[in-house]
Amino acid sequence: MAAPVKLSRLRAEIAGALSANVKSYDLPGVCRRYGLTTHDSDETRQSAFRSKSVFVNLLTSELDLAQLLTLAHRIVEDYEVPDLEELLDANGVGVTGEFKNLIFGANGPKPQIIFRDAINNDIEVVRNAQYCLIFDRPLGPQGLTWSELVSWWMAFHGRGEAADLKPAARTLYKRLAESLDSPPERLLFKAYCALYETHGFHIPALIPQVYLHYDPYVRRDLMFSGDIGRQRMDFLLLLPGRVRVVLEVDGVQHYARPDGQANPQLYSEMVAEDRNLRLAGYELYRFGGYELSPAAGGAEMLTKFFQALLQRHNAISGGVL
Repeated sequence: MAAPVKLSRLRAEIAGALSANVKSYDLPGVCRRYGLTTHDSDETRQSAFRSKSVFVNLLTSELDLAQLLTLAHRIVEDYEVPDLEELLDANGVGVTGEFKNLIFGANGPKPQIIFRDAINNDIEVVRNAQYCLIFDRPLGPQGLTWSELVSWWMAFHGRGEAADLKPAARTLYKRLAESLDSPPERLLFKAYCALYETHGFHIPALIPQVYLHYDPYVRRDLMFSGDIGRQRMDFLLLLPGRVRVVLEVDGVQHYARPDGQANPQLYSEMVAEDRNLRLAGYELYRFGGYELSPAAGGAEMLTKFFQALLQRHNAISGGVL
């Protein structure tokens, strides 16, 4: 395990990142935007002109580790600062507290989502919130495991920690299954969830029907305007090492009109979104609806696929719950 990052080193890297990317006359305003207290005065501006790094170091001198890490992630999101990003990576702090707003599992009309504060990514579900789930806990470098999701589910219902997560896991499984649209989706979900019994609850959670996934690590690399273009992901895995895997189940509606006639435009829009996801750092796997059927041996194929996927990303470490 990596040694904990030193406050002095992190503070120095933050100061260096801002010094290299922000003009002296803009620095006080940028610091205020990050929540660092400054006064808009001639003395403040003169201080920034004399030494940008000293100016930033003074403003961050009273911040604790959690506050510095939050600030560092915001800077990494806004600027190309490989040294600061490398420091965060080397110390295993991942996306930590900057991960927000995993909205998923809608079992009714789709949620209507608005941004209350686009800078801080504060969102609100203004319609149909009762049909969806919102995971709002920090995400660590291990990704999101099934045990963590079950623990969140228990807290969501006002239950304390329990030695045996299985009863809560069964109710969460049933609730998530309600959000699935088709037999192929249900087969895929069931095949993956069977791995929880085989490998334990510490493996990554399979998250269905993801309407909004905000992740600054991949958002910074998007090659198109705005957030991820696809309104909803069929399934999402948040794996260790900030690996993001999207699984899509393709029915006829993905490539044909309602009358069954092939629709090249619809197909082209789909593959264009796929390219954008891959450029943003996601892995994407598509399954045809036909292959996810009992007649085609869908369950066996899925079990082998998931075993290989999790082994590839070192997300299975053995052990049975």
